[in-house]
Amino acid sequence: MLRFAPEGYPFIIGTAVVTVAVFILWGIWAAVVPLVLTLFVCYFFRDPEREAPKGDDIFVSPADGRILQVQAVTEEKYLKGRAMEISIFMSPLNVHVNRAPCDGVVEAVVYTPGAFLSAFKPEASIRNENIAMLLKGNTGRVLVRQVAGAVARRVVCRARQGDTLEKGQRYGIIKFSSRLDVYLPEDAIIRVKTGDLVKAGETIIGEANK
Repeated sequence: MLRFAPEGYPFIIGTAVVTVAVFILWGIWAAVVPLVLTLFVCYFFRDPEREAPKGDDIFVSPADGRILQVQAVTEEKYLKGRAMEISIFMSPLNVHVNRAPCDGVVEAVVYTPGAFLSAFKPEASIRNENIAMLLKGNTGRVLVRQVAGAVARRVVCRARQGDTLEKGQRYGIIKFSSRLDVYLPEDAIIRVKTGDLVKAGETIIGEANK
């Protein structure tokens, strides 16, 4: 059975109602456009089942999309130290449900208002509206930042401080394409590179360096 993200139902129902109303008032040909829109909205908010790979020392992608960049950075606000940043761009055709990159306890969830720059721009990670979630796992602390973009202006994080998440577990969604940045421990072994396509909850993006 096809599953949809809960946040998508108002959009799906709304466009479906418009489609039916247009069909009743003006006929089948007039309803083609709203019908196509309804089908697109259903496609956008799809939420397929995923099975996370086994292993306590691996990190999975928190989002579907394409790797924008992989770099070593100093994350001063939450991790207060060096980390490996992996940025993922989500197009309107990707699944937009976000998943936990590893097992862990949610130490903090912080919403930061900001701009709505194009998600491709490097400065979007810091300047754009975003929600940061800090996870404490067996392999250290991991930061995941959902970033709004020029089109995506609604970021949803369902997790709350104190929650326990399992690797690959759904925890939020970014509506209508944007980016997601994940910060792994500095010594993590990175398994992806710029340009790679990844799937949330399935693609291994790194391993803990034991």
